[in-house]
Amino acid sequence: MGVREMILEAVSIRKVFDLAKNNKGGLEVLKGIDLNVREGEILAVVGASGAGKSTLLHILGALDRPTAGEVRFEGKNIFAMNEKELARFRNQNIGFVFQFHHLLPEFTALENVAMPSMIEGKKLEITQEKARVLLKEVGLGDRLDHKPSELSGGEQQRVAVARALMNQPKVILADEPTGNLDTANGQMLHDLLWNLSKSRRQALVIVTHNTLLASRADRVIRIVDGRATAVKSVPVSAQA
Repeated sequence: MGVREMILEAVSIRKVFDLAKNNKGGLEVLKGIDLNVREGEILAVVGASGAGKSTLLHILGALDRPTAGEVRFEGKNIFAMNEKELARFRNQNIGFVFQFHHLLPEFTALENVAMPSMIEGKKLEITQEKARVLLKEVGLGDRLDHKPSELSGGEQQRVAVARALMNQPKVILADEPTGNLDTANGQMLHDLLWNLSKSRRQALVIVTHNTLLASRADRVIRIVDGRATAVKSVPVSAQA
């Protein structure tokens, strides 16, 4: 294939947390991060605990604003948007999978997966049918009407993956998605994320402490002292 299209780009991202309330001034966590993500690419972000990996992911997904710098989605600075516009941008373009699944306990698996589309005001019948298809795709076709409390940890996380895919985002951001799973379920979820990313040509940015998982990514960057360094690189015209 040819050169992949640039989807997401971070330019000189800095993040300073204000500790003035504790009379400690500011804590600079990110010190000028530059990175890019291309269509269908899997990028792993590694580093020690507290290095700023999750902070970076939240900024890339517009859950938090940087102190300085830009995040560009398809060439446009997303932080030029107001909060209402950012919320819609997130819902339409970014899928999130966190260490804790954050499913709504009072809703079924089907309803949890359908939620992003329902927020958009899509027709209920279309939304529910799409949610059914996604749940079958992640191996939960027989768990549609189960609530989170009736699902195992691995099943709950697969529901969260299906929910992240609901609005067909171009980018999936995953923050330690297997951190609370045992080895077998963790491996199953790794394989699922990889297969879905490649089959749907969706970019996947995954924060992980799992070195084996990171080694499977197209590229790996390490966050050290608030800066990003490449650990593993491949040509931008890499294989499909």
